[in-house]
Amino acid sequence: MTLKRFGVSLEEGLLESLDLYVDKNGFSNRSQAIRFLIKKNVAEEKWQCNHIVAGTIIIMYDREKKEIASKITSIQQDYKEVILSSSQYYINENFCLHIVTIMGTALRLTDLSDKLTAIKGITHGKLVMSRAD
Repeated sequence: MTLKRFGVSLEEGLLESLDLYVDKNGFSNRSQAIRFLIKKNVAEEKWQCNHIVAGTIIIMYDREKKEIASKITSIQQDYKEVILSSSQYYINENFCLHIVTIMGTALRLTDLSDKLTAIKGITHGKLVMSRAD
């Protein structure tokens, strides 16, 4: 694929944020980071459709907070038709890694992910999807 050059004007604060993003994520330059962000945005926009997708939701939380596990279970009950599996791994004395394998319409899976990652006490949450149809 041929690369095309173009100029971009950014406010100083936004350029500083871009440079931090480049460093933090190990990109070799700004162009690589901008390409990644555009591709990510395009993919996420496609998720706003009703394509059949498969993926995972990964969440981390403090396992001492028992109410988090019960909230996860309660939310998952409303999404049984799209959940293929749900597993917990105790990373150490304090943290639990919870992985939910999912398949269904992109909108439904995004909705499930948003609800799980919004639970108070979740320290990290991420949804990864790919088209399955």
